[in-house]
Amino acid sequence: MKNIIITGASRGIGYEMAKLFADEGHQVLALSRNDKPIAALNNKNIHTFSCDLCNSSDLVKVTDYIINTWKTVDVLINNAGKLLNKPFAEISTQEFEEVYKVNVFGVAEITRLVLPFMINGSHVVTVSSMGGVQGSMKFPGLAAYSSSKGAVITLSELLAEEYKESGIAFNVLALGAVQTEMLEEAFPGYQAPLTAIEMATYIKDFSLTANKFYNGKVLQVSSSTP
Repeated sequence: MKNIIITGASRGIGYEMAKLFADEGHQVLALSRNDKPIAALNNKNIHTFSCDLCNSSDLVKVTDYIINTWKTVDVLINNAGKLLNKPFAEISTQEFEEVYKVNVFGVAEITRLVLPFMINGSHVVTVSSMGGVQGSMKFPGLAAYSSSKGAVITLSELLAEEYKESGIAFNVLALGAVQTEMLEEAFPGYQAPLTAIEMATYIKDFSLTANKFYNGKVLQVSSSTP
């Protein structure tokens, strides 16, 4: 059984992933600013506390937990994300920064924190978006969100190169439409072809096995547009 860290675990895909891993017997550290939904599951294999990836003191809690409880981390799934759906001309600098703080800097911070505890065979999976893939269809109003999702794609490719001798794999899943609260915020009324639990199952399986086949890769997981 493996030690798994999932960010953005309070709802949607992250919430479903936490349950799936735990039900298989893995140890899960489920992180989100709102830890109440996960805590309410009362699952003995899920450990949770409130964690804002933009707050350095919260990140210290993650380090302390790993040192005191696990010692090593097998899988990190960077799933947390912040969406802003707003015309580009109306976005303030502060709003743009807030999206990047979660979607880019938060990913970088938690990854840097966890890496010293990862060993040969560990896997860092970052959840991006088709909106961040160069050449894919883009949608008005998502300038901050989609550009941030492009940034973490490049970051993961760089980390795969920098850590290639360590045996730690870095891969990105660029997701298409999944029926979640975030999709409803981006595309109100749109019905996605996949449910959150279907995508969670795919990501779970990928995170446990795909590091044997991929490193530094971006896989487009999309059956629809958007």
